[in-house]
Amino acid sequence: MKTSFVSNLASQNAMRLTIGRAQNEIQKLNTEVVTGRHADIGLALGAKTTNSVSLNREVAQLKGIQDSNALVTQRLSASQSALAMMSDSAQQMLEALIAVSGSDDANRLQVAERDIQSALGAFTIAANTSANGEYLFSGINTNTEPLEDYQAAGSAPKAAFDASFFGYFGFTQDDPAAAGITVPQMDDFITNVLEPAFAGADWNTNWSNASDTNVTSRILKNEVVESNTNANSEGMRNFALAAVIGIELLDSPISAEVRTAVNASATKYAGKAVTGIDNQRSELGVSENRVTKANTALESQLRIITLHLGDVEGVDAYEASTRMNSLLNQVEASYTLTARIQQMSLMNYL
Repeated sequence: MKTSFVSNLASQNAMRLTIGRAQNEIQKLNTEVVTGRHADIGLALGAKTTNSVSLNREVAQLKGIQDSNALVTQRLSASQSALAMMSDSAQQMLEALIAVSGSDDANRLQVAERDIQSALGAFTIAANTSANGEYLFSGINTNTEPLEDYQAAGSAPKAAFDASFFGYFGFTQDDPAAAGITVPQMDDFITNVLEPAFAGADWNTNWSNASDTNVTSRILKNEVVESNTNANSEGMRNFALAAVIGIELLDSPISAEVRTAVNASATKYAGKAVTGIDNQRSELGVSENRVTKANTALESQLRIITLHLGDVEGVDAYEASTRMNSLLNQVEASYTLTARIQQMSLMNYL
């Protein structure tokens, strides 16, 4: 009878290899139980891996749009708040002008002038609002403060007004000679000199650093919206024009008839400012509504794609858990057997 040589070291090595393979399989199964998808997509799906890649790319794209939409929503919300402040300032200015209509009382005129100065200050602050490091009313020039502060010392728009008034009349607006200005002269100055200065190149030179082109944002794969507005809008230009007329001319030494004409012009532009700014609010409101609907559509698309992705990549978590528990039991048994083999020695029998 012939017997084969059996080594307890060989048995230990074989058991160690079995344990190593089981541990690798346990790690793989644990990943599948936790994630609900194959640990190795390429190995599990083979040629169908392209479906998984395409679906995951689609999910990443949609989630990227969702993140972008969150920023768009924040920008639109901040813009609406600033426009609401501008609208309130325009209404404040309009009420101040109406309150002194037909009045020559110096005290009332000074109070109205202070109210208009306060309204212009609040308007300027709101127009220069920024969010996330971007100016909201600069159009695509989001890194540039859009509106000059008329009431700042040495401001360009103030210097431009003083130059245009002196160039037209030959004296400053505070000169007693202003009492000799006629209604036709003042109407001509406001209509043909002052109003054009608040449009086109003069406006962009003296008042605004904003772009006429607004920021557009993609809210769906096939849909974009304007996600901000700019300080070159008609409403904002009319606000500035009405404020300058009220501040510079309403309390100047002009006749009662001319002051009435000045007040009427300022009131007209202030009314247009209220309407124009409210129109901007409505336009941004439309964009907000479109973003809300786009987010709803994105959620639906993501839900559908995620379900399909689960069908492609998903595993049976219960089956994977059962297999993992079985392997854990095998590993425990292997550890026990290995420990016993290590204790086997001829020295124990000599």
